Amino acid sequence: MKKCKITVMKMARYDDLIEKYENPIEHACNMKVGQTFIANGWQKPDGMCDSAWDSMSSFVMALSHNAEDFYDGWMKNKKSAMISCNDGFRPVSFLIEALNEDAD
Repeated sequence: MKKCKITVMKMARYDDLIEKYENPIEHACNMKVGQTFIANGWQKPDGMCDSAWDSMSSFVMALSHNAEDFYDGWMKNKKSAMISCNDGFRPVSFLIEALNEDAD
């Protein structure tokens, strides 16, 4: 099983939707652009948001077991996926890449 590198690529924020639909919350996300995580297959990396992990874990699991070429040529790197968390107010985009090394 391969390790996967997960990199925070971009963070968006939709203030118009937040103002109209969301109840005020104090702190919604700890992610930072450029932040990286290493996943060992099914195991959520420390510090990874639960909701983000729910959105990406099936891709991480597939990549860690040598899957590639999702959706017939979607990604330039066949051993990667670009996945966003499911927060409709402040989505975060993550690049997931299979590494050449195996998990311990």
